[in-house]
Amino acid sequence: ATLLTHELFTNDVLYAEAALDLTGLPAGLLPLLPLFCRSLTQMGTQNESFIELTERIGRKTGGVSVYPFSSAKRGQEQPVAYLMVRGKAMGHNSGDLFQLMGDILASARLDDRARFTQMVAETKANMEAGIIGSGHRYAASRLSAQRSIAGWMGEATGGLSYLEFIRGLAKRVEEDWEGVQADLESIRKHLLQRKGALVNLTGDDRALAAAAAHVDELLTRLPETAAAGPSGEAWAGVLPRLNEALVVPTQVNYVGKAANLYADAGYKLSGSAYVIEKHLGTSWLWDKVRVVGGAYGGFCSFDSHSGMFTFLSYRDPNLLDTLEAYDGSVDFLRSLELDQDALTKAIIGTMGDLDAYQLPDAKGYTAFSRYLLGVTDEERQERRDQVLGTTQKDFREFAEVLDCVRGDAARVVAVTNADKAAQVLQERPGFWELRKVL
Repeated sequence: ATLLTHELFTNDVLYAEAALDLTGLPAGLLPLLPLFCRSLTQMGTQNESFIELTERIGRKTGGVSVYPFSSAKRGQEQPVAYLMVRGKAMGHNSGDLFQLMGDILASARLDDRARFTQMVAETKANMEAGIIGSGHRYAASRLSAQRSIAGWMGEATGGLSYLEFIRGLAKRVEEDWEGVQADLESIRKHLLQRKGALVNLTGDDRALAAAAAHVDELLTRLPETAAAGPSGEAWAGVLPRLNEALVVPTQVNYVGKAANLYADAGYKLSGSAYVIEKHLGTSWLWDKVRVVGGAYGGFCSFDSHSGMFTFLSYRDPNLLDTLEAYDGSVDFLRSLELDQDALTKAIIGTMGDLDAYQLPDAKGYTAFSRYLLGVTDEERQERRDQVLGTTQKDFREFAEVLDCVRGDAARVVAVTNADKAAQVLQERPGFWELRKVL
């Protein structure tokens, strides 16, 4: 196990994260992971009921949460994936915090069928509402899952694939609860181990000193290696690369288009990409997708870890016109004439995002995330220098890279209704596959 500490003034509050390596988990159990995380805090432990556990969390801490963390890591195919147990408490209560974390991980009950059935129904209802209200997220998730294992994992635990799994799980809980419970226990047996575990602490010297004595108490409750043994299989899933229309009853569209700049254009990361991405969103996409097109939102995002460059629109009356606006970004950048004032504003806006103000808990957690993803202070300084040194020439050069998002490598996923999806097929036969979601 590895211990990381960040000494910052927190007025004697301790912020703690315990991270358990997920990569030994069999791929078939991944979709059950979000509900496993909820079950750890919502079914009680071997010695106390759900209500007693909730009261103890409220009495002794400022809250404890459990969730999966995953991200692509630049330069490697396999993602970074951990189960995060995150909590905060006053320094003098740090022993209680680690005791709680240990109880949740090692002795949480996973046998409350009624509670689990309720969680499955809540998840299903929230996701079905989400795809109509936030379709752009589902489109982005599908696009990412076509190109990286980290994207596929995100899709399996929070995208359309996850919704389809939840629908099947609702039936399975009724017919084969013992099998579901066995899978939940199997996840625990694969995850609980000191090997590869990380503990991240943020606090002032008093809080950190108080916590130091109790970290080992948490770690000794974990077996040295996982009881289930390693799964022996590396995750290898990605979705087929195709254009998709996700059909739901909606009056508006959510249109996504993406390509991978590293794989499709051989792009080498520079901080200038952040400036260009921000300017593209506030100028060309704002004008073409929002002002002219009438969408509530039009934006682009560049994931520097995976290389995915994604265009998205939100509550958009158009489909093909929006895709043409995305493709027009390349020529816009090629012919762009920026005066020094506009360029300076773009750079200042980007620096504000890069070095945004953070409270101590966020600082500690962000530093932990960077550690997991291998982002060093030297690299961050290099990106800052590149942002500050961005010129007109960088915009033109990036246009050549972005050309791949309008080429054969790019894919389109849109959340739309059946009529509009069929209309696109009339104008462009074979353009995409229709997938009825609701």
